[in-house]
Amino acid sequence: MADNNNGNNNNNDDEVSVVPGTKEFEKMLFKLNKPVTEDNLGDLDYNGNRLEPVQDDLYAMPAYVANDFNLFFIVSQLVEDDWVMAFSHATIEGESNVTDLSEPMTTGKGLNELGSKSPADANQLLKYFNTLAEANRGEWRMVERPDGAED
Repeated sequence: MADNNNGNNNNNDDEVSVVPGTKEFEKMLFKLNKPVTEDNLGDLDYNGNRLEPVQDDLYAMPAYVANDFNLFFIVSQLVEDDWVMAFSHATIEGESNVTDLSEPMTTGKGLNELGSKSPADANQLLKYFNTLAEANRGEWRMVERPDGAED
């Protein structure tokens, strides 16, 4: 994640610190460095779960499930060739039948929402993303929305 805020006044230093839990962090999106394929699905496993295809070029996997709150990874290809990991809430019927997913939200927004419910689980998810980044499987990106647009 961008956190090169060490006080140097280097003109080449365009990165600033974006801290989880802040409004700015809600603009952060995790971009994958490679397209998702059958061969690399296992690289993105989390907590014993694997991405499952929902439709062409759209995958989902549980990130956090509780009685009053759930968060699912949504992995999809955006415009051009960019694959991203975002989050969605699911409608779950019975014990484990996912019947609907909400509109995706940025990775940062999902982590912030989870942080308000379970800070320990949000920290575990943040470590997961940072491990993916360290393994060169993805990177954090800031997304800007048009003025007046909402999630």
